[in-house]
Amino acid sequence: MASNGNGRGGLLSAGGILSIIVGAFEVIIGGLIATLMKLSLPFWHPSSPFFPGVGGGFGMVLVPTWVIIIGIVLAVLGIIAIVGGISAIRRGKFGLSLAGAICALLPINILGILAVIFVALAKREFE
Repeated sequence: MASNGNGRGGLLSAGGILSIIVGAFEVIIGGLIATLMKLSLPFWHPSSPFFPGVGGGFGMVLVPTWVIIIGIVLAVLGIIAIVGGISAIRRGKFGLSLAGAICALLPINILGILAVIFVALAKREFE
C-alpha cells in the first residue's frame, strides 16, 4: 500500500472523510425530516397522486409520527458516522471507525459502501 511521508496510507483517510461526508448529509436530512414533520409542514399533501390513500385509513396523526422516528434515527446514524470518521482519520479505534462507516452505509449509497471498504482494508494502520 502506498503511503505518504508520515507512514500513513490514503485508504484510511479516504474512508474517514467519506464517513464524515455521508454522516453530515444524514444529520442534515434526518434533522430536516424530523423538524418539518414535528412542525406539521409535510413534504407532500395527503391527496397527492403519488401517495393515494395516505391519510385516509391511517389518519394524519400516525404518518408524521413514524416519519419523525425515521428522521431521528437517520440523524443518530449520521452522528455515529461522523464520530467514526473522525476516529478513522485520527487512527483511534478500529471498532468505532468501522461502526461509523457501517452507519454511513445504512442508507445504502455508494459513498457509504466505499467508506466501509476503505476502513476495512486499512485495519492494520490502527494502533
